[in-house]
Amino acid sequence: MLQTLAISGYRSIRDSVLPLHGLDVVTGSNGSGKSNLYRALRLLASAGEGDVVGSLARDGGLSSTLWAGPEHVQHAAVDGGTPIRGTRRSGPVSLLLGFATDTLGYLVDLGIPQPSCTLFGRDPEIKREQIFAGTFAKPSSLLVDRQGPAVRVRDGSWRPVGRALGVSESILTEFSDADATPEVLRIRSQVRGWRFYDQFRTDRDAPARVPQVGTRTPVLGHDGSDLAAAVQTIIESGGVDRLDAAVDEAFPGSRLRVRADDAVFRLEFEQPGMLRPLSAGELSDGTLRYLLLVAALLTPRPPELMVLNEPETSLHGELLPHLARLITAASADTQLIVVSHARPLIDAMLEAGDVHEHRLVKQLGETLVADQGLLSTPPWAWPSR
Repeated sequence: MLQTLAISGYRSIRDSVLPLHGLDVVTGSNGSGKSNLYRALRLLASAGEGDVVGSLARDGGLSSTLWAGPEHVQHAAVDGGTPIRGTRRSGPVSLLLGFATDTLGYLVDLGIPQPSCTLFGRDPEIKREQIFAGTFAKPSSLLVDRQGPAVRVRDGSWRPVGRALGVSESILTEFSDADATPEVLRIRSQVRGWRFYDQFRTDRDAPARVPQVGTRTPVLGHDGSDLAAAVQTIIESGGVDRLDAAVDEAFPGSRLRVRADDAVFRLEFEQPGMLRPLSAGELSDGTLRYLLLVAALLTPRPPELMVLNEPETSLHGELLPHLARLITAASADTQLIVVSHARPLIDAMLEAGDVHEHRLVKQLGETLVADQGLLSTPPWAWPSR
């Protein structure tokens, strides 16, 4: 289980270390930085796919994603006594992301590319990567250390390993030797297993409304296009009772089933009083979104981490308590982070299970975790270059 998420220099997040507990909900008013925290976590996950540089470049490059405030904020400015002023930078320009479990952790330092004659000027460079034992990086806990193009591993003593890496290449994708770097394989497998569900499309042309060729689908796709196949996989994997209960609780007397014409799967939603079942194309936006969340949360293959970004979108308030119970029940098998500003959903989650709320606030443009002090902030250390 992830115990710590660390972000430094990303948009409104100047420097934040967030403790995680198993079922965490991130709240806050509009503009407090919830979306930035979610995007930073998705960016961290892209390192496992070898796409962290590409993801940043498509987002405008470092120039549009870096923390835009001063390197240090003076206490007098926080108290309102003096205006914010820029100062001469003492450290390198960096976007740093990292996480830790109770056994292993990973961090990456992304920086400004060196001046050169290239059209890829928006591509950031990977300056430093570390894999460490325990809950934060320190010299005695480092297992794999990449600085610039050079990579070394600790096997009793430090030794270089592999070839020199390019500025856009990550150790998570370039090393696959289970004997030389088993920690790299473990971190890569973990990160690639994370799932993100962010505001499923429910418009008329949404992929979830269209019949699709179906194959066994233990993991609902991020766009929900394989909803019918995912529902049928839940049914055939022994989850039909949980599926029926989730649907009936939210829509009394209703049932969700799948019809297959040759290899094409179609969702059928049976409701009391209706002479025929409704197809996915006929469902309301809120009903379809709720069924997508049901399929995601009842997965036969629970991931190590699932992140839901504003799952309350398009849902009627009456559905939020049912969704809260689904989320808390799923947290028994998977770690969940929920980003939400819907107070009824948050309160229902707090009532239904062991939930830890992190409320974000803005102070002089900086995203902070409300009521977090030195004693409640997990230990963390960023490497130097």
